[in-house]
Amino acid sequence: MVELLAPAGNLEMVKAAVENGANAIYVGARGWSRRRDAYELSDEKLHEATEIAHAGGAKIRVAINTNMQSSEIPSLLKKMEKFVGWGIDGAIMTDVGAIAQVHRRFPDLVLHASIGANILNNEDVKFYRSIGISQVVADTKLTLGELTSRQADADIDVGIEILIHANKCYTYLGKCWMSPYIRLERTADDFGKDVFRGSPNRGGLDYRVCLEQWELLDGKALLEPVITLKNDAFFYLNDIPPLIDLGVHCLKIQGREYPVPLVGSIVRFYRELIDTYVARPTEQPFDLTPWRLRLEAIQAERDSKRSNMTLVLLNEARQPVPRRA
Repeated sequence: MVELLAPAGNLEMVKAAVENGANAIYVGARGWSRRRDAYELSDEKLHEATEIAHAGGAKIRVAINTNMQSSEIPSLLKKMEKFVGWGIDGAIMTDVGAIAQVHRRFPDLVLHASIGANILNNEDVKFYRSIGISQVVADTKLTLGELTSRQADADIDVGIEILIHANKCYTYLGKCWMSPYIRLERTADDFGKDVFRGSPNRGGLDYRVCLEQWELLDGKALLEPVITLKNDAFFYLNDIPPLIDLGVHCLKIQGREYPVPLVGSIVRFYRELIDTYVARPTEQPFDLTPWRLRLEAIQAERDSKRSNMTLVLLNEARQPVPRRA
């Protein structure tokens, strides 16, 4: 049975994801997971989230998907020791060196390569498998044909995870270099962890400055008055049946920063879609029309919330960076 993996930016969202049928939930460790502090969990709340998920029969995974300096690895391992002791079911990671170190220290912990690892081809997959990864998130630019070839490669013994609600970056998803171009503020959290606000690669938030009004100049000459950079949010619907038939291991929903009721609605929609498709007689055609109508309402709410969040982020990015003492 394909796993439905849901986001949780707070404890209420953990509960909502469990109640609406998620098989697994992922949460972000504060300062280590590419989100604003408000959508990450402190260690104490992460412990509580683990208990809530397990009580509801769901797995819990911790996102540790920033790039790290050598000096940060010991702190990470100490934090992971706590998480493993609390019974987390896995970690979602990006940094190659950190993945290798965590696997050496905790060889039985299930590790997933994040979308930020930008795994595009089968040789990438084999490399990450060699350092301890058991499941990889497929890049959002891959086609069904490319995923099929991955499944057909007998040397690839890893699970495939597909983002069914996320966004398509004009470069590589999870490797933003535009946000710090506009604003980069170095701070430290309560635990001494460096957080570069404006750089999601280092633990800060993404200001989505690619969605600003860009223009192209040659010196002072205006060549293009409007340059649109690709950052479209999407929901998969038509691809869900073939992905299930293909045998992907996990369908993942993005959205730790959305309101709790919206995340609950998204999880419930996909839970019912997956269950209905799997339960039907295999020779019976599957009509996506009623599901498409349901998704349109959810998408309209998502688009509204995302637009509002983008405006807040762009406005914040324009503020001057405070001088450090």
